[in-house]
Amino acid sequence: MKTFHTLAELRAELALASARPAFVPTMGNLHEGHLTLIRQARNLVGDSGSPVVASIFVNRLQFGPNEDFDRYPRTLQRDADLLQGAGCDILFAPHEAELYPEPQGYKVLPPDELANILEGAFRPGFFTGVCTVVHKLFNIVQPRLALFGKKDYQQLMVLRRMVDQMALPIEVVGGETTRSPEGLALSSRNGYLSEAERTEALTLIRLLREVQAQLRSTSGWTPGKVAALEDAAMAELRQRGWAPDYVLVRRRKDLHPATADELAGGPDATPLVTLVAARLGTTRLIDNLEV
Repeated sequence: MKTFHTLAELRAELALASARPAFVPTMGNLHEGHLTLIRQARNLVGDSGSPVVASIFVNRLQFGPNEDFDRYPRTLQRDADLLQGAGCDILFAPHEAELYPEPQGYKVLPPDELANILEGAFRPGFFTGVCTVVHKLFNIVQPRLALFGKKDYQQLMVLRRMVDQMALPIEVVGGETTRSPEGLALSSRNGYLSEAERTEALTLIRLLREVQAQLRSTSGWTPGKVAALEDAAMAELRQRGWAPDYVLVRRRKDLHPATADELAGGPDATPLVTLVAARLGTTRLIDNLEV
């Protein structure tokens, strides 16, 4: 695996490739979920001549003023070793001054109806930061495939819409959420959890599975009944000492609430997803489960 820190070096290397790459953007502090995406990219390109490229860049633009930009773990050498073992060909790890040589005045603004709900409602400007850095990385790497995990469900949807509306010649591929044997969604922020908190964090997947089971097994759902189901899940989290931001059942197609008519048709007629975000101690966790 080759590692590059400048745009010029990376572009010179990619110019030698016989086909456009598959790309996995990350912020580093890698876990098995990231490595699964690298292996998935490796399988997708096969013997096409496309290199598998990963990036590691902790993007200041997507962190709010009270979030964990400064303490976000930087583990470059460990990450590079893991990427090489997973089959990555090229690592792009730019310094901040390389990617943002001047203040980033031009930004990609996703539409409010998708970017200002759920995560966007609790992290203002988050998706603008994500879209701006990913669009910039796409311009640099020029991939034909880009892979993102489904754990960040809304982010995956936002980026797919960006690629579509900007007419970028890139196929966005979603990788299934990688979980621990107990069911905890793998996340770089899990490293902030104490041993006791890691055990308590399993509450999220348990609640998601309970909501999924109820929606699948019971008919006659209405918006009011769904809201009561969401409220009950929120109340349980609070009772257990969490600070929940949301537990919401939404349409998969646009992450907006299902209408009464749509709910009457059942989960097969209108595919749904349950999304949760909650803080356990000082650590904010997100997860989701399709219904």
